[in-house]
Amino acid sequence: MGNIIEIKKLQKNYGNIQAVKDISFSVESGEIFGLLGPNGAGKTTTIRCLTTLAQPDSGEIFVDGICGIKQPKLVRQKLGYVAQEVAIDKMLTGKELLELQADLYHIPKKIACTRIEQLLDLLDLQEYSDRKTGTYSGGIRKRLDLASGLLHQPQVLILDEPSVGLDIESRVIVWDFLRALKKAGTTVLITSHYLEEIDALADRLAIIDRGLVIAEGTPSSLKDRIGGDRITLRVKEFSPLSEAQSTKNQLENLSFVKEVIINEAQGNSLNLVVAPNSNSISAIEQTLKEIGLPLFSISQSRPSLDDVYLAATGRTLLDAEMEAVTKRDLKAEKKQAMKN
Repeated sequence: MGNIIEIKKLQKNYGNIQAVKDISFSVESGEIFGLLGPNGAGKTTTIRCLTTLAQPDSGEIFVDGICGIKQPKLVRQKLGYVAQEVAIDKMLTGKELLELQADLYHIPKKIACTRIEQLLDLLDLQEYSDRKTGTYSGGIRKRLDLASGLLHQPQVLILDEPSVGLDIESRVIVWDFLRALKKAGTTVLITSHYLEEIDALADRLAIIDRGLVIAEGTPSSLKDRIGGDRITLRVKEFSPLSEAQSTKNQLENLSFVKEVIINEAQGNSLNLVVAPNSNSISAIEQTLKEIGLPLFSISQSRPSLDDVYLAATGRTLLDAEMEAVTKRDLKAEKKQAMKN
């Protein structure tokens, strides 16, 4: 069907912070495409450049063949955007807010009324439409924001972290709605740091880490590239990194072990890639017993998107999230100390 979005060698800096180093990917018309990565990876900055809300320092952006840098107004007409933070006027009712949004898009009143009723039905919002939005729960506000982004019937709907803060019921409604949009022909681009969301929804995805695309493809093809089952083990409740390295060396001698990665956040935790259908658990237990290392815990699973991320970066997505939180907290402490 062809690519409706093309991003090539995108770069964006904020002062001396390089938010996006070199990002390239394409989105095919009519698919759900996911951008997966931890907070701070560069997903939101990429989306802001795509939606013309931020000017990139270099690179190219095309939407349906139109250059987003040279012709931003034309590109905006083709995009619907739902930001991570829901921004609505709390004094308006849901229907009033949608009517205001329709006026901003210069949609004729008769057409706007029909579309608003359709979206209220599709997103199960009729019972809330005459209530002030300040009384809405987070899930209802997110659904209303979705309706606002779709009023002008864009070719591409872009959602930044659509499931953040949603309860399970609202998440299911949003996911089902996005699948229905795809079936009707709308292209959907979502950013997320939730593995299960991208795995459940995306036809294809790009994994972003520290401003770079580190992997791209279908969820199944990315998992197949790794090959084998995944095993996570801890050799003690607490142990030094040197002991984990010694354990790694011993396990690499086992014929069915393809790769051993030490978890950077926890020196006592190791992640293994092993050949499928091997009697791996018992063999690993026996090896650790022979070298005198007590096994604290062990688990085995099929490859996941987190394994793809781990193979590419040497850390899990959770590790990356924790690292981002630590950096943010340290930055806040430093800023506070300078004030004092």
